[in-house]
Amino acid sequence: MRDEKALWKEMDRFTLGSPALVCRWRLASRALPLENRHLRALGQRVVNGGLVPTELVAWAKQHIEWTLSEGAAEHPDGVLMLILDGEGRAAMTVGPYEPLALRTPSALADRARAASVEAEDTGVAPESLWLVREEGLIWGIGADERPSGAATLMADLARTVGFAVERRAGLAEALLAGEVSYDEALLVSDEHGIVPASGRAQPRAERFAEGYAKLLSSMGRRR
Repeated sequence: MRDEKALWKEMDRFTLGSPALVCRWRLASRALPLENRHLRALGQRVVNGGLVPTELVAWAKQHIEWTLSEGAAEHPDGVLMLILDGEGRAAMTVGPYEPLALRTPSALADRARAASVEAEDTGVAPESLWLVREEGLIWGIGADERPSGAATLMADLARTVGFAVERRAGLAEALLAGEVSYDEALLVSDEHGIVPASGRAQPRAERFAEGYAKLLSSMGRRR
């Protein structure tokens, strides 16, 4: 029987075609805090007309460990990138993390709108817009859409603090058109985490961002 590790490494020797899916997952202290969430969401994504095969999800799970041990020394708090081409071939690498330079509500809505366009092809939006209104949250996702890994964390944090969550498709477009009222705005991103909008007080959004930051800092204590 052939060595399993050798089989996984053999996949890396393929030359990738045009990327059909690129996932960007934030690291912390050479670890992937939302690993299980990201992998579950990966299995719900669509490539070449079908869900990402379970074999590729297994490959990604195995390869995360190797990539972080061998490639995250230079960027311990960087971004893990997983690339799949139209034939289902995969590659993984680590690069630096660059914070968002522009965090206005409209800038965050623009990013969420672009992510929703990506989701039309891949089934999962890597970033979503969330609005705080009174003591509830409006999540920019359709009732039947699949959430990203970071979005499932945000939904769990909301339940923990007792916030009702309402899903609404087209939320980013509504904000950009001035058709929705809200108290605070935030972006939830696999790459950037929980990002409150700039330009106005965001006490509740900042509370969620602090919860995410604590998760990142806890990775260093575990190692």
